[in-house]
Amino acid sequence: MGKPLLEVKNLCTYFKTRKGIVKAVDNVSFYVKKGETIAVIGESGCGKSSLAKSIMRLLPRNIHTYKGEIYLEDKDLMKLNEDGMNEVRWKKISMVSQAALNSLNPVIKVGQQVAEPLIIHNGIDKKIALERAKKTLSMVGIPETFADRYPFELSGGMKQRAIIAMALITDPDIIILDEPTSALDVLTQASIMNVLKTIKDKTAKTFMFITHDIAVSSELADKVAVMYAGQIVELASAEEFYKTPLHPYSIKLMASVPTLRADKKLEFIPGTPPSLIDPPKGCRFAERCPWRFERCRDEPPLFLTGNDSLVKCWLYESKGRK
Repeated sequence: MGKPLLEVKNLCTYFKTRKGIVKAVDNVSFYVKKGETIAVIGESGCGKSSLAKSIMRLLPRNIHTYKGEIYLEDKDLMKLNEDGMNEVRWKKISMVSQAALNSLNPVIKVGQQVAEPLIIHNGIDKKIALERAKKTLSMVGIPETFADRYPFELSGGMKQRAIIAMALITDPDIIILDEPTSALDVLTQASIMNVLKTIKDKTAKTFMFITHDIAVSSELADKVAVMYAGQIVELASAEEFYKTPLHPYSIKLMASVPTLRADKKLEFIPGTPPSLIDPPKGCRFAERCPWRFERCRDEPPLFLTGNDSLVKCWLYESKGRK
């Protein structure tokens, strides 16, 4: 097995609110190797974006608990001071945030904004950075001449490509993509996914792809992590996951995806996810699970199954090993 490029161990990120402590990321562990794409999927509010921001160490002031280990190669990001993290952030690991379309400055030309990370984080001359920005824009499918345009002159899809170019320009080892297609129409989504697949094929970039859309995730993923109520409940290779999901939540998620098969009846998951302020003590999916039984009152560990998937469910206690 190749050495992990990014490894997260027992990560907990809790936030203080007026209503109580929100356990947004609760004891999460996973790894991704160089050149791989891990898709993190789950419903809105399950902690996916908080996980991304925790890895980037871009956390709000109301942080209550932030502990665990985050290794980028051999470097534990949790132990770095802010200056040390600034040497890593954007140079080694970059991020396309959710709703990034709104992050472009309307009064600064697109090329200058794409070049900015090179100027600030790599100390490259402005003129050289601008030339590299044009080449990076071209890589994501935007003509170099568009570097002289303002954001309002670009379509939604082009703005998203420009944001991806900003994440690429410093040539980081890993890029976190937080819902990069969620605000776009279906055709533009497909166009953005084609850009990402081309970049992955040509550069062997490592991606952490966060999405609520299972169908979209299947286009890029090498492995899949399913999040539910702040926890990873299944971790599997993409090939195994899309063929045979194991966790009851994963099974129901897959059953809710439309297909062209006329004989398939779309399903839905009854109920709502538990509050992250006061999550249940046992399995967090138990109240919505059609296969729940007495043991579900206790929290299950992650069981390793015969196909090397990890599943947080008591149904696999006899089939897997901890």
